[in-house]
Amino acid sequence: MKKRLAFVMSFVMMFSCLSGCGAGNSQTARNTGNPSGGKTYKVGIVQYVDDASLNQIQTAIQEELDEKGEELGVTFNYQDYTFNGQADQSTLNQIMTELVADEVDIIVPIATPTAVVAQSATEDNQIPVVFSAVSDPVTAGLVENMEAPDSNLTGVSDALNTEAVLNLILAANPDTKKIGLLYDKSQDSSTKPVEEAKAYCQEKGIEVVEKTGTTNDEISLAAEALIAEKTDAVFTPTDNTVMTAELAIYEKFLNAGIPHYCGADSFALNGAFCGYGVNYEEVGEKTGEMVVEILTDGKKPADLPVATLDNGIATVNTETAKALGLDYSMFKEMCEEVKEITTAKEFE
Repeated sequence: MKKRLAFVMSFVMMFSCLSGCGAGNSQTARNTGNPSGGKTYKVGIVQYVDDASLNQIQTAIQEELDEKGEELGVTFNYQDYTFNGQADQSTLNQIMTELVADEVDIIVPIATPTAVVAQSATEDNQIPVVFSAVSDPVTAGLVENMEAPDSNLTGVSDALNTEAVLNLILAANPDTKKIGLLYDKSQDSSTKPVEEAKAYCQEKGIEVVEKTGTTNDEISLAAEALIAEKTDAVFTPTDNTVMTAELAIYEKFLNAGIPHYCGADSFALNGAFCGYGVNYEEVGEKTGEMVVEILTDGKKPADLPVATLDNGIATVNTETAKALGLDYSMFKEMCEEVKEITTAKEFE
């Protein structure tokens, strides 16, 4: 499949990064109940874009499938069916089309935009879909109800506790008067947290400055605009567009003395002052568990509630904190856990 996909993608001058092993001799075993030994399941894993959080999720999913496969005596073949859409709609559509043509047993889209494409691609064939890292599955139209999805889709949500993040901002700087909101307005994952942030700031009498972008260059310009507005802090939810730009913008905020608070630990890894949210390794593990339940136990996505994880881990970049001169010791009383990290591109 990958050779065929690579040919199509090069023909339409799409991203050449979609690569992998040649097609394996897989035996399709779509939802046939408890498997007999030696069955192979085709697992399509589609990542939205290359960033530290999503990479961490993908790795955790694959490791969970390997572990469960060994325990159960089956094979989850994801090696031939793992792709990265590089945040391109046409690429994502092409990938999903090829996965459907290859009759994969399940599709695992990572991030909201990928899940929406998977939903469309499986509407007629009803291939099971287990999404991962979707912040608001109901608003995105993926499920009717978190407890009863009532469709061929279910998965794991990384919904953000916006109020908790903003509380951290005020704890570190009680004199905060102006907060910047930096996000991609086309990202569904940002919609609800941004609305919540506005409501929070209005209640606290804090001025809000919004700047958005849909590309790295636009996000960089938006960051510079927030600096020009002299904001006291900047908040970004679990926004993949800003995440991919963080390594390019964190020094701008650092030089301006503005702390950047974000909705995932990967932002802090890439230089932001603080990332708050779920453990993305756990998100991937839970996603893998749900895939196994559907393929080997005969369960249906419609019957599996969307999983949510505890949201209370603050990850602080100690290099950035030192440069900003910020005390974050009070975070330990406000969070389930405080992790310290230094700047890098990827998690080890």
